[in-house]
Formats: sequence, structure tokens, C-alpha cells
Amino acid sequence: MQSFPSRKAAYLLALLAMIACAVPQGRNPLARLLGRSDHPDPEVNLREAAGAILSRAIQFDTSNPPGNERAVAEYLVGILRSEGLEARVIETPSESPSVKRAAAWARYPGSGRRSPIVLLSHLDVVPADESQWGTSGPFEGAIADDTVIGRGALDAKGITVVHLLTLVKLARRGLALDRDVIFLATPDEEAGGRDGAGYLAERHPDLLHGAEFLLTEGGGILPGEGGIPDLWNVAFSEKSPCWIEMTAKGAPGHGANATTGGAVPRLIEALDRVLRIETKIRVTREADRMFAALAPFAPAEDRASFADLEAALRTNAGFRKRFLSEARRAALVRNTVAVTVLEGSSRVNVVPGEARAQLDARLLPGESCEKFIAQLRRAVEDPQITLEPILSFEAGGSPVESDLYRAIEAVAARSDPPSVVVPRMITGFTDAHYFRDLGIVAYGFVPRRLRPHETRGIHAPYERISLDNLELGVKTLLEILEELGS
Repeated sequence: MQSFPSRKAAYLLALLAMIACAVPQGRNPLARLLGRSDHPDPEVNLREAAGAILSRAIQFDTSNPPGNERAVAEYLVGILRSEGLEARVIETPSESPSVKRAAAWARYPGSGRRSPIVLLSHLDVVPADESQWGTSGPFEGAIADDTVIGRGALDAKGITVVHLLTLVKLARRGLALDRDVIFLATPDEEAGGRDGAGYLAERHPDLLHGAEFLLTEGGGILPGEGGIPDLWNVAFSEKSPCWIEMTAKGAPGHGANATTGGAVPRLIEALDRVLRIETKIRVTREADRMFAALAPFAPAEDRASFADLEAALRTNAGFRKRFLSEARRAALVRNTVAVTVLEGSSRVNVVPGEARAQLDARLLPGESCEKFIAQLRRAVEDPQITLEPILSFEAGGSPVESDLYRAIEAVAARSDPPSVVVPRMITGFTDAHYFRDLGIVAYGFVPRRLRPHETRGIHAPYERISLDNLELGVKTLLEILEELGS
């Protein structure tokens, strides 16, 4: 039987909960009072709050495979609910009952005069070899020298935290926007997103509330130097994946009795032929637009060539050599293929009857995976070799003539010092294509200042992001949303 003080305390807590529920979402200090917080108050110290939340999010090992994103989704939704925001954990498909997969979703309500904008990120990460991480493990979420270290710091839990704190700030300030802001952090992006963003776009489009715009990974701020301003790279177009499995068959046997035509030698020869293919150079409209925008900031000798890239690559041998010598630039004007997985025998003294490789091909906009595989088959010319697609889709792009793009330009122009927005085509792909297929204008842009050597930390040991960049991301994104919908 409860004592009187216990009954009184329970009554007061119930009363507080009822009052909290009666306060409009986004303006609910009692929801924060009743909720549990394991991070500093973002209003008092945004940098430290962002670092603490990201550190905790990294500690959930969501390596894909298998994913197991549900626990971190619950953690994030708990924070959002404690701020009085409408938030949900959305279960997504899993190949095993023991693997709990889910997305985190939340909404900051606007007036409804305009259609919503979605802030998209993902919760899964690529696997990490702990032996390469030294004293700071990939899932410790260590904070040192004002930097958060761990798998996902850049790709993409750091983005998730920026989006989450943007909604928290909106809710704390009660900003009146013309459109809803929807937070969506999905599983499975690192494996192509079919069981994450793809599933949600197909089965739960109602979560998007008829969204007009979407911001996700793929672009950022390149710090300027030598008189060149900061360049805000907004990804409006992507190359498409064409992931392929190559299988070679041959006579099995004992390693002591080497035979000709074995599966492994066949596979090696076929891969050699594939890697010798010199894919055709083609300047797409997207690449042409990107380099024309970059022309004023190119070395003086290359400015005219950037302004008319197709003609320069066709007629200027010196420029063509310089341009193609940089792998990232070359990948913007031709299809590429990389060998990423090899499988043969599991024993040194066993000749396998079958060997496999997986190829990561990235195709220019408008190219067909089916036709590309046919090109590889012609190059291999071996009936004992098969090539089958694992993953393919048309990544597509979005127009840059939009209110969102103009809002980013306006905020860039007001930055200190003023920055320039560049429409960017990226060599990778994101989950944006699932939403472009629904008619949503989607861009890759996260406002963080990263130099090329810092972006190389993605999928690498000691992946890291500075607290300054986390703070910059939240503050700049808030400016963009206010410019877009206030």
C-alpha cells in the first residue's frame, strides 16, 4: 500500500505529464524536464551537446551487415520526444529475427502553407577493423582535441546529429515556418538502401507528408584559400551503381596437382581483361554545368577549358592529360569499375571448382547497367565466366532552379566571408534517388567545412568530425530553413 507522500508524488508527476501533453509540440519545457538527458543543454553549449550525442550514437555498433540500427533509433527518438516533438521508431525489414532494424522519424510542424522539407541521413555504418584504430576504437565515440572520433562520425551519424539538433533548436525557439521539417534517419544505406530508405519511400510515403524538398549527404563546404572563396558544393546529380558478381568455374582438385583452366586462374584473367577496358569519355550536361561553375576558381591555364569541358577534352591534349590524371575528376566523365571482393578456396591445398569476385561499377547519368555488363562479357570472352548484377538503379538528379537552392545561395552570400554555391555531380550515390522517384527535389548538402584530406576519413580508420563543424552544421541549416520557409 502506498504511503501518503508516495501517492502525492505520483499525483504531481501525473499532473505534470498532463500539463506537458497539453502544451503545443515544440514549445514544451516540461517534456524536457520529465525526459532523461545524458548530454549538455544545446541552448547552453551546442558544441558539447552535439559531441556528446554523437559520441553516444557511435557507441551503438550498427555495422552493415547486419545493421542492428533499432537501438540507436530508439535513443534518438527519445531525445526528440523529450523536446516535445512528434517522433517515432519505424521498424524496417530484417533478414534475421535477431537483427533489429529500424528508422528514426520526427516532425517539426510548420503552418502548412508550403510543402515539407525532409532532412535525411542514415544510421548504419561500414564495418571497421579494430586493429587499425589503435588506442581509440571505432565504436568508443572518443572525444579528443574538440573532435569526435569513431565509425560514422562523418558518414553519417554526424549528419544525423546535426539534423536532430536542428529540430531541437526549432522546437526550443518555436520558430514559425511555412513548412514542416521532417527528420528521417534510415538503416541500410551502406548496402544500397533497399531495406531502409527504399522500403520507407515505397511502403510509408505518408511519413513524408507530401514533401517538396530533401537534404542529405553528398555535398559540403570546401574551404577557400589563396583568394578563392569557400565553395558550397550542392550535389544535384549522382552516378549510378552497377554492382556485379563475376563467377568463374573450373576443374576442382588437389593443390599438388595443378591443372589448367582452374577457376581461380580463369577469374584472374577475366578481371585483368575488365580492368584493361578504357571506358569512353563523355561529358554529361551535369558535369558540364559543374565545371562551368568551377571555371572562375580553376588555375588560370585551365579556366577556359573548364568553361567548355567537352571541347577541351576533345581538342586539348595537355589539358586532357592533366584533367584525367586526377582520379576523382576522371570519374566524372567516364564509367568506372573497381574489384572489391575476391573469393576462392578456403584451404591452401584445395583447388576450388568455383571462384568469385564482386565489382563496383559507377555509371554516368543515362548509362545502362545491362549494357555495361554486356560490354564486360564481350571483353572477357569466356563461357566459363558469368556476370550478374547485384545492385543497380538510375540515381538521376534534381533541377537547381528551386527555392531550396536559392535559399542556400542566399545564406552562402551572407556568410563571413561570402561564399559561392557550386552545383556538384558526385561519383558516389546516396539514398536521394528513392525520393527523387517520388517527385521530391533532393540535394546533397551538409554545411560543414572539410578539406579533401578530411573527407578521405570516410570509411577509413580514425574517422572524425570536429565539434566546430557540428555546431556550424546546425546553425547554418537553421539559417537555410528560415530562409526557405519563414
